[in-house]
Amino acid sequence: MGRSFPCAVGRGGIGDKRGEGDGITPVGIHRIEEIWVRSDRLSYRFPLPTRPIGIRHGWSDDPADPAYNRLVLRPHAHSHEAMRRADPMYDLVAVLDWNRAPVVPGRGSAIFLHVWRGPRRPTAGCVAFRRADLAWILANWQAQSRVVIRH
Repeated sequence: MGRSFPCAVGRGGIGDKRGEGDGITPVGIHRIEEIWVRSDRLSYRFPLPTRPIGIRHGWSDDPADPAYNRLVLRPHAHSHEAMRRADPMYDLVAVLDWNRAPVVPGRGSAIFLHVWRGPRRPTAGCVAFRRADLAWILANWQAQSRVVIRH
């Protein structure tokens, strides 16, 4: 749509994902599957399925977990990230289709678009934007839209 946005990527750079915890943002063309929102903090409307982030929501990052790379309820016996955070980083989260159908244990989990901590502050492998920019991207998302990550 003729716009560009500054973003932050994984601490391991952009490349071919090697495995869980490598910090690499995976090269590829990705769809957004769903959006998660801290509805107590934000009130945006988006054209994609949008769900509220609950107090007990987490995202499994343990390859040994049968729920690997999926939403889990906390407390959870396996390693996971909290989706509801004190900071604003996950106030708005778009789940990319990376390693989702089928899920391959250890290939990498939780590749999201989310709110950044600041310019040039790396992520764990996600792509992060200013909140207003991410909201614009998601509000203008269309069925044929894709996230394109290249070297």
